[in-house]
Amino acid sequence: MTSRPNANQAQSGVLIIDKPAGWTSHQVVAKVRRLAGSRKVGHAGTLDPMATGVLMIGIGKATRLLGYLALTEKAYQATIRLGVSTVSDDAEGAVTGMAGAQGVTDDQIETALAGLRGELMQVPSAVSAIKIDGVRSYAKVRSGQDVALAPRQVTISRLEVVGRRDVQADSITIIDLDVLVECSSGTYVRALARDLGTILRTGGHLTALRRTRVGSFILDEAQTLEDAERALRIVPLEEVVRSSFATLTVTETQANYIRHGRRLVGLILPDYTTALFDSADHFLALYRQEGSDAVAEAVLV
Repeated sequence: MTSRPNANQAQSGVLIIDKPAGWTSHQVVAKVRRLAGSRKVGHAGTLDPMATGVLMIGIGKATRLLGYLALTEKAYQATIRLGVSTVSDDAEGAVTGMAGAQGVTDDQIETALAGLRGELMQVPSAVSAIKIDGVRSYAKVRSGQDVALAPRQVTISRLEVVGRRDVQADSITIIDLDVLVECSSGTYVRALARDLGTILRTGGHLTALRRTRVGSFILDEAQTLEDAERALRIVPLEEVVRSSFATLTVTETQANYIRHGRRLVGLILPDYTTALFDSADHFLALYRQEGSDAVAEAVLV
């Protein structure tokens, strides 16, 4: 069996896992902790147990960047079922309505989808981990309480039907739509399924979800948990940073300021959040623009 690094030897970086169905994101993290021999492991961008695909796992210092790495565009393959509604807006929740989708045309679907593209205010699914007065929304729903979540702004840059199947089930017609979605962080794809069903007056929910990209990291780069058992393919921290943020090499004087988290007066960054490297190409920190100065977001030295 391949030996695993201990907590002092674990490499800092990101592991791209192809999450299997039935696993929670936290269960994947627990598995990687054991494989990496490190307690310092976390994930960016939670996937529901039903969902599969790209899950970013940070190890070592990279865990401090996960919140920033999660704030990026994501891409999905999904299947939306029209004609049936569920409490969770996906196939894991109890059925709440069976209006059917008899007679719904491709043109009607495309018109409805057009209204769900671009910037919009989306109400998250009630069965979600969002907290209300310190209690998870899903816990309130499961206890029988009515939940009204505030809408949030999201951006849907792509929402395209690539397949349609009409099926008779339980004396109603249901329509399964295979769709491709590209969207901003914070978007609930199952809420898109719900909203599409609402617009078409059929009801709708998500029956399959596979994340194919998070920022610049794609599914082809991911490894299964079975592969990870044999050897962890960790993307080094510097490589992760360079592929995810604008970068800037600083002077040694600036590098000394950065190591103490000090403001860099008069430094204009190439992007609002920028990764700063020293002259030896070591990653130092993330800084953000504040007026004409640059201020620390996360110092990793």
